[in-house]
Amino acid sequence: MDTRKTTDRDPLFDALRAEAGRLNAPRGVEKELLQAFARLHPGPRRWYHGLTVRRWALAGGLSGLVAGALVLAVALRPPAADDGGRSGALVALDDNGLFIALDSAERIAAEPSPHMVATDVPRTSLAALGVPLTPENAGDSVRAEMLVAADGQPLALRLSATR
Repeated sequence: MDTRKTTDRDPLFDALRAEAGRLNAPRGVEKELLQAFARLHPGPRRWYHGLTVRRWALAGGLSGLVAGALVLAVALRPPAADDGGRSGALVALDDNGLFIALDSAERIAAEPSPHMVATDVPRTSLAALGVPLTPENAGDSVRAEMLVAADGQPLALRLSATR
């Protein structure tokens, strides 16, 4: 073990400090050394560093699609009415099924005394409403209930499953 005191080493450290003070490292050496160290010893990465441009584009595209669908759904929603929203809907659900509006919602709501009429409607007349029509069933009729105005004009139609 070395028995010299630390005071004996002070002149050596002073000489080393003086020599290191005279050395001038070129510009950018420290930056390059830190970059080399970072390449050799990579630290933990954040979760968002692993996302590629393609994934960010996919996330942005899906977000835009959802936002567009929401805007379209709000824009196509019928306006609210004072009568509980009945006049805004063109198809309304009753206890027995769906009513399909044949006239405007305002006309149906304004009718003072509509009444129900049960009837058989030819299938060919209902083809425009989406009822399936084939050559085999073209002569058939479909049981329906109609909401009729006081002047005899049909306002709404409900197809019945029973015959």
